[in-house]
Order: sequence, then C-alpha cells, then structure tokens
Amino acid sequence: MTDAALEHATTGDAEHLTVTPRLATLILLALAVGSFGIGTGEFAIMGLLPDIAAGLGVDVPVAGHLISAYALGVVVGAPAIAMLAARLSRRTLLLFLMLAFAIGNLASAVAPDMTTLTVVRFVSGLPHGAYFGVAALVAASIAAPGKRARAVGRVMLGLTVATFVGTPLTAWFGQQLGWRALFVLVGVIGTLAVAMFWLTLPQDKVHADMSARRELGALMRLQVWLTFAFAAVGFGGMFAVFSYIAATATVVAGLPADFVPVILAIFGAGMIVGNLLGSWLADRALLTTIGGMLAFNIMVLVVFALTAQYPVSLCVCVFFIGSGVALAPAVQTRLMDVAGDAQTMAAASMHSAFNIANAAGAWLGGLAISAGYGYASTGWVGAALGVAGLAVFLLSCATEQASRNKG
Repeated sequence: MTDAALEHATTGDAEHLTVTPRLATLILLALAVGSFGIGTGEFAIMGLLPDIAAGLGVDVPVAGHLISAYALGVVVGAPAIAMLAARLSRRTLLLFLMLAFAIGNLASAVAPDMTTLTVVRFVSGLPHGAYFGVAALVAASIAAPGKRARAVGRVMLGLTVATFVGTPLTAWFGQQLGWRALFVLVGVIGTLAVAMFWLTLPQDKVHADMSARRELGALMRLQVWLTFAFAAVGFGGMFAVFSYIAATATVVAGLPADFVPVILAIFGAGMIVGNLLGSWLADRALLTTIGGMLAFNIMVLVVFALTAQYPVSLCVCVFFIGSGVALAPAVQTRLMDVAGDAQTMAAASMHSAFNIANAAGAWLGGLAISAGYGYASTGWVGAALGVAGLAVFLLSCATEQASRNKG
C-alpha cells in the first residue's frame, strides 16, 4: 500500500483519514465496485424471475418471494450488524460484509430448491444495508473539506450504474447461460471488491468507547427517526411508479414489450445524473437540496399521472423520476450530521428505510391499480407519498430549529 494514510485525526467515533488523492480515488473506486455488485444482485433477479420459476418448478409469484426475502434481509441486517459489529474497524467490517455477500451469491447459484434459495437470498441481503452505511462513512472520512456528499455520491454511483448497465447485462447473461449464471457473476464481482478493499483500504482505529449500546444510542435521537421517516416515505413515491413501469409503458402508453428495457435504461440514466447532481448540490446547501428534491419529485409524479399515456412524456418523466435518487447522498449526509457518535447504526439503517420505501411504494401502488384506477394512478400515489415526506422533512427542520433556539 504505497499511498498509505499520511496522517490521522480522530473525529467522532472513528478516525478521519487524510490520504493522498490517488489513494482516495482507488478507495472510492473499490467501494463503487462493491456497490455495483450489490445493486446488480438486487435488481437483475427481477428480469429473470420467469427463468428461475421454471428452473425450480414454481409459479412466478412464488419466485417473487426471493425478492421479498432479500429485502427482508436488508431491513433486518442493517441495524443488527451495525450493533453486533460495533467493535470492528471499518476496514475489517467492509471486508467481512462483502465476503459474506459474495459467498451468499455463489451459494445461491447452487441452491437445489426454492426453499433453500429463499433462505440463502435472505442471508445474502443481510450485508446490504450495513455495507452502504459503512462505505458512506469511509468515503466521508477521506473526503476533502466541503466534499462529503460528493464522496458518498461516488459510492452510490456504483448502485446507479448497476441499474443502467449491470442489471440488463447480467440478466442477458442469465438468459443465455441459465439463471444460475447471474449469481455466479455477482459473486465474482463481490470477490473482486474484496480484493480491492484488501489492497486499498487503510487500517482505521476503533474509538475506545465504541459499543453496541453506543450504536443503539442513534435510535434515541428524534432527528434520526425523522430522517428515516421522510426518506422511507419520500422514496416510496419513486418505487410506487417504478414497480409497475413495464405495465404502464405497454398498457397505458401502448409501447411494445421490446421497448421496456429502453424504459429501464432511461430510468437508470436518470439515477446516474441525479446521483451526481444531488451530491454536488448537497455539498453546497444540504437542507435546501433535500427539500427542493422532495418538491421536485412531487411535481414530476403529478405530471407522470396526467401524461403517462403519451410515450414521449412517459420517457421524460421516467428519466426525472429516476433522477429523484439525488436525495440519497443528501439524506445519507444528513444522517451523519444528526447521528452524533452512533453513525454506523444510523448510516447502515438508512438502507432499511429505502427497502421499506420499496415495499410500501409497491404495495400502495398495487392497491390503487387493484381498485381500478389504472397504472397511471401510481403517479398520484407517489405524489401523495412525496407530500407526506416533504411534511416530515419540514417537521424535522422545525424541531431542529426549536431545539437550537432553546439551547
């Protein structure tokens, strides 16, 4: 490790590492590769559900339980791992998390039946949230002053690129070589990330007072809960639409089924742009970026609901709905500011909130469709969730300001 850390300054619950620009770039690249692997593993399975169902001899809805099992693993694993691994250094924890993810996917490739695969997918989801939380903290710890959100955004870039490139490419390989090839490829990406972590991450020190009890202290902070709330509710709007975007494109806009991958790519492109722009804006005005993006998302979702029947409008709206991921680096940075000395728990649990948003958005959108309001009604559901998220955010700002006034 020729570009080892040059100096160390203890801040908060772990070291702040000042590294050379070259090493910082390599660390962020390694973290982004890990994010790419996790994002590909999470989303690519959605395009191969019919193949998996046929291979295991179950119906497609039953195979869909694999997605739910993974999401449940994320929700459970993020806070549990943050608490149980409080005494581990971030380097050690990242190596452990990515190795567990890689092994979980390789085990998925050889699972003999639906029950076994469901259990393995749950286990594979456990490292997900903790990985992104700890990776974000590491990225922030090596960032130059005033560039924390951009460093976090570069980690998240791997996830957004996965939706644009990794998901369709891996799904194609799965179609050509069999669905088990999906999990092999994701396992290989995870193994590559482990090697990159080993070569690039400097050893950090754990604060002497770190403990599971201290990490649980994050859950005693009102601002942490309010941030979780507006993230879970606000992002729910995006998932309410995205969960049914294929049917919306074909049934409402009349586009051919062959165009659905293009729609998904447009969504992925929006996520990439939103991630880069959102992290840049968050470094300049964090709260303004969060509030502005919540309001922007509401507007886009309303336009989507009103114009989904027009193919061009649908494509434009899908791009901007994807760009709503601009909230992610801003919200993650906000958590670092309000979590105090229990940042690992707060940062890791952020992705539990995202998966709650995923489940809640899809469920509420499905209720509207089942009630006969049509696929475009998911835009109204998303807008309503956006309004609720914005209200919680404003409450968060108001209570924080009241607390400061009392102080």
